[in-house]
Amino acid sequence: MSSSDPVLTVNGIEVIYNHVILVLKGVSLSVPEGRIVTILGGNGAGKTTTLRAISNLLKGERGEVTKGGIELRGERIENLSPSELVQRGVVQVMEGRHCFAHLTIEENLLAGAYTRRNKAEIAHNLEKVYSYFPRLRTRRTSQAAYTSGGEQQMCAIGRALMTSPSVVLLDEPSMGLAPQIVEEVFEIVKDLNAREKVTFLLAEQNTTMALKYADYGYIMESGRVVMDGPASVLRDNEDVKEFYLGVGGGDRRSFKDMKSYRRRKRWLA
Repeated sequence: MSSSDPVLTVNGIEVIYNHVILVLKGVSLSVPEGRIVTILGGNGAGKTTTLRAISNLLKGERGEVTKGGIELRGERIENLSPSELVQRGVVQVMEGRHCFAHLTIEENLLAGAYTRRNKAEIAHNLEKVYSYFPRLRTRRTSQAAYTSGGEQQMCAIGRALMTSPSVVLLDEPSMGLAPQIVEEVFEIVKDLNAREKVTFLLAEQNTTMALKYADYGYIMESGRVVMDGPASVLRDNEDVKEFYLGVGGGDRRSFKDMKSYRRRKRWLA
């Protein structure tokens, strides 16, 4: 499969919670093999729900995909269990990291290899994780609860890598981290993408950082995709600058001050 072929395709999905709350309203996106694609938007835009629809983690929150479909390399996957998706190479790193606080860093990493049976392969993957995250090697015997937020984020990504994934869904990797650590995490993501050919779909509110490292972006608002394009094009778009990057013309207003319907009208004009 060439780098331009989609490994993951979301076709017009709708997601409903508790049988009544419509959260996603016809979301479509495509993730090419070997690329970094980002979903941007504020709180409540639908970014996390989109990732959970792909990884089939909606049921735990009484959510379900009611329309549309999701394909992995041309095969429908919306009815597969999360464990089946992991075995097919799709793994999600949850927002908030969710490391096992009472386990050591290394025990957390090994938990990610639960579905693996080849001990040599597990050892190889562990060494690979330590090569990308040398800080984890020095903290390998420390309980996760006593490590920094940045180290826990690295542990969460490393734990996902223990499954030998081809697609990683990364939810808000910058949340709660210092800017220097955020840059370090994104540099590692870029390195993994370039050297290991891991495809990333990441949801992020840090628009500046996401568009710096991503190849392509989708901007969501109120459960819909309102704009998409190459990251370089989105970075130069005046609306994106005004609403998400904090720069614009003399009549610029803050994103929060703009009425939702006025923003949507402007996006779609």
